[in-house]
Amino acid sequence: MTTRIDRFSVPAPGGTDSVNAWIVGDDEEVIVIDPGSDAAGLLGAVGDREVLAVICTHGHAEHVAAALEVAERDDAPVALHPRDRSLWREAHPGEEADIEMEDGGVFEVADVQLEVIYAPGHTAGSVCLYCEDLGVVFTGHVMLAGGPAPQDGEYPDFARQLNAIGECLLSLPADTRVLPGHGPETTIAMAEKQFDSWVAAGPAPFSFGD
Repeated sequence: MTTRIDRFSVPAPGGTDSVNAWIVGDDEEVIVIDPGSDAAGLLGAVGDREVLAVICTHGHAEHVAAALEVAERDDAPVALHPRDRSLWREAHPGEEADIEMEDGGVFEVADVQLEVIYAPGHTAGSVCLYCEDLGVVFTGHVMLAGGPAPQDGEYPDFARQLNAIGECLLSLPADTRVLPGHGPETTIAMAEKQFDSWVAAGPAPFSFGD
């Protein structure tokens, strides 16, 4: 069976943007990346396929709010980098993620693998998920089509976020599709062309991309 990627968009708080939740798998099983806040809608998109895991690229509430409910249906584990544990607890007091992700960790679904890339800056525990088999990288809020993603209009650690992009993402093949936590997709080649302008602009007002 062919492995495919589906995007499920969830309105963000305030209605100013939408959150991208990603469903990776085939007709039998899937992994959900960044489930957002609409568990019922997301599970409707998953259908009767088995959820093997719910992976959170970072701990901000708008991306993890539905994680436990989505995972619960099929007794799937929830994965989060341990350095985002405090952010996770703001959305899920008294609950913990099941898997503490580390750089280089691997998740398997259908006939592909997702490799964990630790890429801090947006948050202390931000990760990306690279799938060489599909030629994609899920970047969460590390990098969007328009550049490094802020949180509430600010950058907690802009220099570290840029460093993560330069070292962890721009080293991937140029034709790799970038599937972010907000907005449209881009490619590593396009990000390489824009990177110097992001550095020069600094933590300036941000566009989610066209």
